[in-house]
Amino acid sequence: MDKDNVEPLENLLDEVRDIDGFPIANDEDILELSDPPYYTACPNPYIKDFIEEHGKPYDPENDDYERKPFVGDVSEGKNDPIYMLHSYPTKVPPRAIEKYIEHYTNYNDIVFDGFSGTGMTGVAANRIDRKCILNDLSPLASFISYNINVSVDNTKFNKEANKILNEVKEELGWMFKTKHRANIKPRANQPLFDNKLQKGEVQYIVWSHIYICSYCEREHILWNHGLDKNGKLQDEYECPHCDAIIDRKNVKKAIVSFYDTSIGKNVEHVKQTPVLINYEYKGNRYEKEPDEYDLEIINKINEMEVPYWYPSDLIMKKGENWGDTWRSGYHLGITNVHHFYTKRNIWILASVRDKIDKIKFTRVKNYLLNWFTAGQSRLHRMNRYMKQHNRHVGPLSGTLYISPFQAEISPFYFLNVKLSKYNNVIINNTNTAVSNQSSSDLINIPDNSIDYIFIDPPFGDNLMYSELNFIIESWVKINENIKNEAIINKSQNKDLEEYTNLMHKSFKELYRILKPNRWITIEFHNSKASVWNGIQEALNRAGFIIAQVSVLDKKKGTVKQLYSPGAVKNDLVISAYKPKKEFEEKFLRNDGKGMEVDFVKQQLEHLPISTNIERTEKMLYSKMLAHYVENGFKIKYNASNFYNLLHDNFIERDGYWFMEEQAEEYGNWKSSLKLDELEDIKKGNQVMFVIDEKSALTWIYNFLDEPKEYSEIYTNYEQIATRTDDEIPELRELLDNNFVIEDGKYRRPQTKQERTKIEQNREKELDRAWKELLSRAKNGRRKIKNVRKEAMIHGFTKYYQEENYEDIITVADRLYTSTLESSGDILDFVDIARMKLEG
Repeated sequence: MDKDNVEPLENLLDEVRDIDGFPIANDEDILELSDPPYYTACPNPYIKDFIEEHGKPYDPENDDYERKPFVGDVSEGKNDPIYMLHSYPTKVPPRAIEKYIEHYTNYNDIVFDGFSGTGMTGVAANRIDRKCILNDLSPLASFISYNINVSVDNTKFNKEANKILNEVKEELGWMFKTKHRANIKPRANQPLFDNKLQKGEVQYIVWSHIYICSYCEREHILWNHGLDKNGKLQDEYECPHCDAIIDRKNVKKAIVSFYDTSIGKNVEHVKQTPVLINYEYKGNRYEKEPDEYDLEIINKINEMEVPYWYPSDLIMKKGENWGDTWRSGYHLGITNVHHFYTKRNIWILASVRDKIDKIKFTRVKNYLLNWFTAGQSRLHRMNRYMKQHNRHVGPLSGTLYISPFQAEISPFYFLNVKLSKYNNVIINNTNTAVSNQSSSDLINIPDNSIDYIFIDPPFGDNLMYSELNFIIESWVKINENIKNEAIINKSQNKDLEEYTNLMHKSFKELYRILKPNRWITIEFHNSKASVWNGIQEALNRAGFIIAQVSVLDKKKGTVKQLYSPGAVKNDLVISAYKPKKEFEEKFLRNDGKGMEVDFVKQQLEHLPISTNIERTEKMLYSKMLAHYVENGFKIKYNASNFYNLLHDNFIERDGYWFMEEQAEEYGNWKSSLKLDELEDIKKGNQVMFVIDEKSALTWIYNFLDEPKEYSEIYTNYEQIATRTDDEIPELRELLDNNFVIEDGKYRRPQTKQERTKIEQNREKELDRAWKELLSRAKNGRRKIKNVRKEAMIHGFTKYYQEENYEDIITVADRLYTSTLESSGDILDFVDIARMKLEG
């Protein structure tokens, strides 16, 4: 796109203003920060032009794209200079993403990341000559994405950055000066020198909270009395005044009250005092206790007014109790952004910000602002000092925690450190477009236009992104619109249901823009079964079909197939695809009639030739059932008939199903495996935990790669069993009813007759359990809490086939919301049943 010939963003703002995620900001600030057409600090109206210029229209008649899920070595590359450029709550190293993009795409294909964070997907795509569209709900994230993916003149940037630092240091350098005395011992065996009083450059100052003894009511400095001889905080220590034993967890904090001119009212903060100064003098580093000169500087600063603008917004626009990261013990009186800084640091930062504002060149100006925001990671009061390590250790990850010992780092020192990192990175491409909006509404991206999607989305309540980003976003004057933030957050009144719904909306949009027969990769970090389940259901309901779940082995740098479902003890990689267009059109045209075999073929075509869990009978039936119900089509097959369909049309090997041409390939794959690789496959089932009856049976099936006694099965099963509201039968019952016992050991069913008999008995058992549930729903008055979900899905399937929608709704109305929402299968049946009755 030609930057000089695009329509001004000012003329297009109203076209994108109603898109989900339009940020909270003045139009002037959005226009000031934007660099169209590559980046807009709002939904990007130029993306369609980007796709028209760089994309290849989807042509179903000539489309020969075929890929299997990626499994291979992945290099993390966390020491990559561009990865280290700017901190952010989470990010995936670009080298870890490159392999996926290379596997799933061709030269110049368009890659999309709807939860881009700092834009590492763009970095990875550009390195291997792909185009990329990056999007994030966070204004900070999209701003960083733009700055590390769009070309910048490093010479101009470096010149302006050094000029700004020199000007600010000339103006305010006195704030970080301290007197050097010869009787101060140098650190790290550095030499002593003359007796003259000289001024050193302060690198950082350690501050300590002041506490009040509960017995004598006198103040004491925690640094001086609360640490043991090794520098660690003690749970109990003696009061220096009355010798009473103080319990640190229950001690009172001293409070200081002052008039805050920034917000025009009195505020109360925890009282603190400087206790240690680390400084540099003639190239050597020293430490000393603050003296009168140092205290005089602090007092002088406190008596003066900062002459520059700086953010003083209410945190999350709420003040106290501003979010799930707020804690009364840590954030007493912390109601506004500037309260997270010392006055000295916010003054210097405000001066730097003011000088950046005066830069004329937009690209250089924004890169300077990116450098400025990157420096924030250690320039606020959340930077901790740990005396046992004799150094500052940075903020506590994923929180807004304010430690009782804070390191106030000199901005002159730290911004220089950051500047050296920026000078090591060269950014030279225009193959990326960046947008700031919610992935739940991608109306500015056409249907079937994206070649591959890689995302690392927020998972449940892992991290409170909008709260963690709010402080720095306030410096760029644009804040996140949290209405569509996919998160579990009490302050936002978002529970698992709301989170799952928002992820479902996003996945529907991702499904729409992705070309048919193409892939989406989702990296997953959450360790909660409920969130894992919600992500899978949101994906399935959006139309994607999960082909593989892999374990990302960070120690070995490999992605291995997961041989059992539901594992979330490691980082996982979900591979899913959008069905082929011709299949979808035929499926919809025929209302799914006679398409069951075609559905299974399509799924098997997208699976790797291996012992992939998705090739098992239960997973294939579950996928087919979900696809039919999601579209509201008639279900012809029950479980028993479906298994017969598999036997009549496909080939079974080791409990996994293949098309005829795949069976021989599987045999060759298996014979090529080394002994340790075979053992890895067997160990695969150990990483998974049971979240429902289906996953329990799947785990048992995989565990019984050879006959085993009950005691061995029980010991391993207990390690992965997870508490759930699903009434899963006892292990012994699951084994007796679904497997074959022979010579005192349980084994898999091996013949069609064994499978058929087991499935018929299971169907009778589920039918009985369903009728009991239906009777409870019809005759009882209270909500039904514990339900055997497999029996309910069995009953819903049967009554759906018989068009008995009334009884489906009868049962659904008696269930708790959490039970209904725990499974996409259940929700699909209920939604369709309500629609049929209403329509």
